[in-house]
Amino acid sequence: MEIKIHGHNVRVSEQLEEFARKKVERLDRYLPNIADIWVELSHENTRSGDMTTAQITLRHKRGAILRAEESLRGSDYDALHAAVNLAVDKMYRRIERFKGKRDRKGRERYIATVEELEYAEELPEEVTETAETAAVPSPYEHYEEQIVRRKAIAVLPMSEIEAVEQMELLGHDFFMFFNKDTSGVNVLYRRKSGGYGVLVPQVENNANPG
Repeated sequence: MEIKIHGHNVRVSEQLEEFARKKVERLDRYLPNIADIWVELSHENTRSGDMTTAQITLRHKRGAILRAEESLRGSDYDALHAAVNLAVDKMYRRIERFKGKRDRKGRERYIATVEELEYAEELPEEVTETAETAAVPSPYEHYEEQIVRRKAIAVLPMSEIEAVEQMELLGHDFFMFFNKDTSGVNVLYRRKSGGYGVLVPQVENNANPG
């Protein structure tokens, strides 16, 4: 299992890297066959003050991706440590949900196998209790597992700045457009901590290493 730790507007010291690494390297005890884990620590100056964010992205060997993110106010190392702890707790809940899914045809990469469940350790009792009280039910939990609507969307060529203006005019939180600067379809979205983000689709050839 490969672990990578990256900082954006954050200096990742040896002590901080060691702390984050120890927190995430134990995740494979509860979910075997993790391919790699990315930890991104960031700091942003927003209108409401300094925000520290820890994002953990876990990729399973069959291609499923689990992500947990936590943001809180502050910019010191205490805030970074707290954000990492909270993100790890949220990742435990993601793992619990992943392990709780059962066989569904065509979705094998998104569920744990019987062998993985046998080798996986039970989540710590305090984590399980927290997950039961803090987990928010998915609004799609009781929906039929089928696509009930398919809609064609006309994407216009425009710059990212034009896309921001168009999204604001629509009053949406996200907007799909054809980025004329990169010649590809992108998704613009509004970030919780302020500002905007752009999703750039990329095909990962090794998403399912077998």
